[in-house]
Amino acid sequence: MSTFLFSYRMPKNYRPGSADTMAAWNAWFDSMGTNLVDRGNPVFESDTLGNCGADTTLGGYSLITADDLAAAVALAKGCPGLQDAGGVEVGVITERNRGTA
Repeated sequence: MSTFLFSYRMPKNYRPGSADTMAAWNAWFDSMGTNLVDRGNPVFESDTLGNCGADTTLGGYSLITADDLAAAVALAKGCPGLQDAGGVEVGVITERNRGTA
């Protein structure tokens, strides 16, 4: 089983924190069961390098396990941020040998 990074991209005007929003995120996290390695944390301040989508900002991250990229993407489809005009980038984390640059 591989580990995947979910990087949440939210609209610049997105304001988290309502009880309903928090309940939706917690329900989604709970629905992933043992696939959820680390709920991660929200991000409220960030900066960018390169092309990160001018109309979005980093919203947070989570670490997930899944059999493959398609399975991880299937889990990401339940992200509540998608209903708020946000996005999820799903990346396969590649383990490297310690000492290797």
